[in-house]
Amino acid sequence: MILTTLRPSASAFAEATGWEPKPEGLCRGEICVPAPGSLGSDGTVDAQIAAERLGMPLLHDEQHGIWALGAATMSGHELASATAADPELMDRAGKPFRLSSLRGRKVVLVAWSTY
Repeated sequence: MILTTLRPSASAFAEATGWEPKPEGLCRGEICVPAPGSLGSDGTVDAQIAAERLGMPLLHDEQHGIWALGAATMSGHELASATAADPELMDRAGKPFRLSSLRGRKVVLVAWSTY
């Protein structure tokens, strides 16, 4: 989830993460995680509290004024490091290259499958 504010609406938070903010906590199906202070009286969610309680990585891009909220792990171990694998990929011309050749640049990998 990309955030421009750390107080998204409860509906936007639920739609993007699958965790519905309720008075008893953050819930997905029958699982509820206590998260006192995460649901505001104005219908917004404190993304920092939610991230901490659900083990979601929360990264800030200060230059662009945005935050990225990762998937919930409930253990916080999903992103043990920020080191990516260095697979050999093919460019549009069919020539091989490695991700490491893009070091220092922001990269988005999109995976797709027919099944």
